Amino acid sequence: MSVTDSPANRLQTLFEGHRLTPTQRRIAHSMVRRAADVPFLSSVELAELAGVSQPSVTRFAVALGFDGYPALRKHLREVVPAEPAAGAGAFNEYQQAVEAEIENLRHLAELLADPRPVQKAGRILAASRPLPVLGLRAAASQAYGFAYFAAKVHPDVRLLNEGGTMIHDRIDAAVRAGATALLCFALPRHPREVVDTLAYAKDAGLTVVTVADSAFAPVAKYSDLLLPAAVGTGLAFDTACAPMLLGRVLLEAVCDDLPDAQARLEEFDTHAAARGLFVE
Repeated sequence: MSVTDSPANRLQTLFEGHRLTPTQRRIAHSMVRRAADVPFLSSVELAELAGVSQPSVTRFAVALGFDGYPALRKHLREVVPAEPAAGAGAFNEYQQAVEAEIENLRHLAELLADPRPVQKAGRILAASRPLPVLGLRAAASQAYGFAYFAAKVHPDVRLLNEGGTMIHDRIDAAVRAGATALLCFALPRHPREVVDTLAYAKDAGLTVVTVADSAFAPVAKYSDLLLPAAVGTGLAFDTACAPMLLGRVLLEAVCDDLPDAQARLEEFDTHAAARGLFVE
């Protein structure tokens, strides 16, 4: 099976084109994350996995065009053939969290088998001068990391990692300065302020590129281009290795569309060496 024909990608294809409620998007997201196991789960087990009620799972199956969950599960066993992962019970809870993140990275690699969405995002972001980068609460560190490195190659990066009444003012200022796009990092739990800010950015005429934990995240409605990367949920606080790596991949795509990116990096290295900036 090729990476583009994985169980997770087959599930994504099944959900495309359906208008799903937030609860149904949560079920879909949980199914994609556990694509290998889903064909073997009962409706009650899937409900527990997604944190929803059993009737919600039934309604979800009907929304996809099936008579009920048994029909959906039968279909999944035909189109998503996969064996549950073996040996998972041998791991302790910390190892399980790491294994889950490794699986998230594998899923990201499968998605990147088609590089066109990331390349398109790179072109859009590279062309925006200035480039506002939004990330609030849990996603603030993702936005900061991207902005820190992007500023070494992009002439004007504006980090928006603090909410409040001034965030719309800063978007207005970026638009007046010539911004054409905004990059958003959106991670659970999704703050209402992020959704409101993206809606404002679109009304202001910006093209919104979003890195989110799922294609069914609440920010999807306000994103012109959404790049999904799952978060780990096995610990008390979510882990975000895949979104961070996707941010670096996206930064690479931006560099590819900035003709003077390499020259800027070499200039920085020269200045850093002259200042003794780093201990080698």
